[in-house]
Amino acid sequence: MTKLFEAPLYPYKWSSDQEAPSPVRHPVVIIGAGPVGLATAIDLAQADVPVVVLDDNDKVSVGSRAICFSKRSLEIFDRLGCGDEMEDKGVVWNVGKVFFGNRQVYDFNLLPEDGHKRPAFINLQQYYCELFLVERIRALQAEGKPIEIRGGNRVENLHTYDDHTLVTVETPEGAYNLEADWLIACDGAGSPTRRMLDLDFVGRVFEDNFLIADVIMKADFPTERWFWFDPPFNKDQSALLHKQPDGVWRIDLQLGWDIDKEKEKKPENVIPRLKQMLGPDVEFDLEWVSIYTFQCRRMENFRHGRVIFAGDSAHQVSPFGARGANSGFQDADNLGWKLKLVLEGKAPDTLLDSYSVEREYAADENIRQSSRSTDFITPKSEISRVFRDAVLDLSEHYEFARPLVNSGRLSVPCTYDGSPLNGPDVAGLPARTRPGSPAVDAPLKDGWLLDGLGEGFHLLGLGVEVPAKTELDGMDLTGLSLSASDLNRDLKHRYLGEVHSAVYLIRPDQHVAARWTVYDETAVREALAIALAKKEAIQ
Repeated sequence: MTKLFEAPLYPYKWSSDQEAPSPVRHPVVIIGAGPVGLATAIDLAQADVPVVVLDDNDKVSVGSRAICFSKRSLEIFDRLGCGDEMEDKGVVWNVGKVFFGNRQVYDFNLLPEDGHKRPAFINLQQYYCELFLVERIRALQAEGKPIEIRGGNRVENLHTYDDHTLVTVETPEGAYNLEADWLIACDGAGSPTRRMLDLDFVGRVFEDNFLIADVIMKADFPTERWFWFDPPFNKDQSALLHKQPDGVWRIDLQLGWDIDKEKEKKPENVIPRLKQMLGPDVEFDLEWVSIYTFQCRRMENFRHGRVIFAGDSAHQVSPFGARGANSGFQDADNLGWKLKLVLEGKAPDTLLDSYSVEREYAADENIRQSSRSTDFITPKSEISRVFRDAVLDLSEHYEFARPLVNSGRLSVPCTYDGSPLNGPDVAGLPARTRPGSPAVDAPLKDGWLLDGLGEGFHLLGLGVEVPAKTELDGMDLTGLSLSASDLNRDLKHRYLGEVHSAVYLIRPDQHVAARWTVYDETAVREALAIALAKKEAIQ
């Protein structure tokens, strides 16, 4: 992996912006070439929105960092054109096991039903994710799409105005200025952009530390998520084991609060801990070591005029539950289409306020789940520990207790209940595909449903004929009609429920905007206006 860490993916190159007599204006500038910044840039470029990505680095991130990518993220990657690469390289898993002490108390399956293109999760080192996203950018550039990534370009200063942001960029050959109609900050948990605007997080920092160790070893552990409460090799603490590609294994060990972080990261202290867990005869090499502290925090507002925050720059959660990177990709998924329509003048500026409303709602959900996980994993009082241990004991024999066990409730896509973009609904249709929810995949005769819901707004007709192409108030809608003979068990269960026909209006991010049992152009027109923030929904 050393070569991948060392090879510049987007080395610094001189830009004509650096010699322009006055700052060049770009429609969208993204700060940060991490996974969320790259995904956002791809989404915009695929829609022909010119975008420039600035990053002071020029390589993939060192260490595996985020490794658990959810089914919903893989579906987003499909739309971005790199889902196959991610899954082909990743380690696929659906099953997790929970241990208490040295005994297994139960296991669970995160995707027990058939009829989905993608698995519940893959494990894939973040550096591979970044590599595949950069390769996708190169493919888009070869197609002539308007996307540029500038390595060695560090943003030093910002000045915000009503209609743009002035950005000062430092490079190996001196500083230059550029302007952005819209600036997207994807520059991580320590976001310099946030500091430049004198903004901060609100939330909790938990008094505990966890050691992450990526080790290269040959092991016969199954491809599953294993979590221990109070294991004999890390008494009174917790541990986590995950398999990654290339013979790399992720091990998380709870260390407690009052520690010397630099001392604990030294190999002479890490290796004995790992030998206690793996056994003295298991040979392994350390690839990467880090220590993290649980933090569940977010910005109060994700939009500040012409500056929008996404990913870790906007919110932080503890790693247990894989809610960090996955929620960041959902940020990108939510933002791209809205920004495109605002830039094209097809939607009002207030559509971008719905990005804040929906993604702040999602962040609160992730923070709530992550905080509960943290409180269960690291009880802060004796009575809390007694309760936790009793739940774990009961869960070995009684199914009712298992939902109470919280070893990190794993990431699921957010349903935007109460969103101002949600249109009408009909009783009798399944709750899982209600307005605000992400469309659920299902098999078709010649492929997969989500693959058929590509860019733009879509009408999905099940047992109802909808127009293949229609234009309503300047917006193009693509129709997908499935006749009664096309409706398999999965489609009926996920989209029809108690009724025999349905029409769904699907947003460009594949979330349901509205649904009916019959096609009515006037109703669709009104729901589309709501989904574009042109009209308020009647609650």
